Amino acid sequence: MSRVVEPLPRGAAPFDTTGITRDQRGIAHYTDMPASLVEMFRGAVERAPDAEALVEVGRPDPLRLSFQELWDRAAKVAGGLADEGVRPGDRVAILLPAGVDWVVGFLGTQLAGAVSVPVNTRFAEPEIEYVLCDSGSAVVLRPGQPLPQGPPRSVEHLGHDDLAAIFYTSGTTGFPKGAMTTQENFLANVETAIRVLGIDRADGPAQRGLISVPLFHVTGCNSQLLVHLALGATTVVLPAFNVKEFLRTIVDERISLLTTVPAIYALSLAQPDFADHDVSGVSRLSYGGAPMAPELVRRISEAFPNARLGNGFGLTETASISTYLPHEWAAEHADSVGFAAPVVDLAVDKLDADDVGELLIRGPNVVAGYWDKPDATRNTFVDGWLRTGDLARVDEEGLVYIVDRAKDMINRGGENVYSVEVENALAGAPGVADAAVVGVPDEVMGEKVGAVLVSVPGAKLDPRAVLDYLGDRLAGFKIPQYIVVREEPLPRNPGGKILKRQLREQTEWGVPLR
Repeated sequence: MSRVVEPLPRGAAPFDTTGITRDQRGIAHYTDMPASLVEMFRGAVERAPDAEALVEVGRPDPLRLSFQELWDRAAKVAGGLADEGVRPGDRVAILLPAGVDWVVGFLGTQLAGAVSVPVNTRFAEPEIEYVLCDSGSAVVLRPGQPLPQGPPRSVEHLGHDDLAAIFYTSGTTGFPKGAMTTQENFLANVETAIRVLGIDRADGPAQRGLISVPLFHVTGCNSQLLVHLALGATTVVLPAFNVKEFLRTIVDERISLLTTVPAIYALSLAQPDFADHDVSGVSRLSYGGAPMAPELVRRISEAFPNARLGNGFGLTETASISTYLPHEWAAEHADSVGFAAPVVDLAVDKLDADDVGELLIRGPNVVAGYWDKPDATRNTFVDGWLRTGDLARVDEEGLVYIVDRAKDMINRGGENVYSVEVENALAGAPGVADAAVVGVPDEVMGEKVGAVLVSVPGAKLDPRAVLDYLGDRLAGFKIPQYIVVREEPLPRNPGGKILKRQLREQTEWGVPLR
């Protein structure tokens, strides 16, 4: 992309845009932010040391920590890491389930000045080992092992440009790529979340947010945990999702901030006893990962009568929020992912005369590139813009509509599954000569993973054997739920690319295998 890209007009975006300046490259920045997550955390502790900061539910007796207790635990982890030889800039992998230990480990790594590497615990073992090796993590925080302990420690010298974390996102090559998230990336997303949600900072300490999605994802970490921390709010963590526990926690913990994927809302509303739960305390309800079906928006609005709804869209490479659809537009424009965030510029690299093209994003939330992947970085981060690989259009009001996924990404209940990665794994499966992977529409999950296979001539292809083969090579959420075996070759264009739209139209998926 050598030509100059002009950002699109902001349109009718209703967000607060005060206190924003642009640098010499034209990138917008919030002017009044802490220097680092450490400074942000310290401020919350100093304002209300005895206020409840963190709650881990899903156990007989919920574990509760005040802000001072959370700081003290994290500072001892920082000291323990230093005693183990971890220095600022070293990577510390977090291979823990969601809960108090995850949060303490993450914050302790920050207090040590090190770089947090959240690891997707749903990855298969080879994928986990790749992340640990690729990141060069000096220490791995693992289940069943105590967190490092040492004299309390907190660094003072961190700034906006310092690397704070590496979040790994699956790539179309089949290898995860580490998105290098800076201190400003985190802090800009926190400020964006507060502005698009419309939360008055004075009301922050009264808020109680429930995290029901993985903390190794940017939604759970960046747009919930860190936002709650900045506001002085209480973070309630549900370590393992269970719909009955989810609903019970909303009531028992007096949850006011709720963010999760559409599939969880649909599952919750489907519970026969949903009406028995008093959810009137929820004041802000967000969803993300995919546009919400208009009918589900209506049902959620009725079920949570006091909640303002909103749809957030972003990527690991944008540290979470890039666009947001506010309550006033949620019902009428349910198929949109909203307006550009206050410091985000958007552009569309059009494919032809149509308005659809690849969505480009620029802002202080865009990560610094991919860890140790210079070629992928050059191809994806071009002249200050992130090439998302998503095909989109933006209307005259500034509303963004994602119309397709140029990277063949499947969105399975908020989990991103890249079809090429699954196809690469299928290539070695017993009896498989050719394979194509596509998303299969699903009312609850949004999409499920479907595979169309062509068997080796003369061989009998057993779908169950294929699933067993994939079980040792892919995370469970990436393994196809549907498998269809066909005798004729897969449809391809003259260049050899599989015509996936045609394939979807030709395929009868039948009953899911798992």
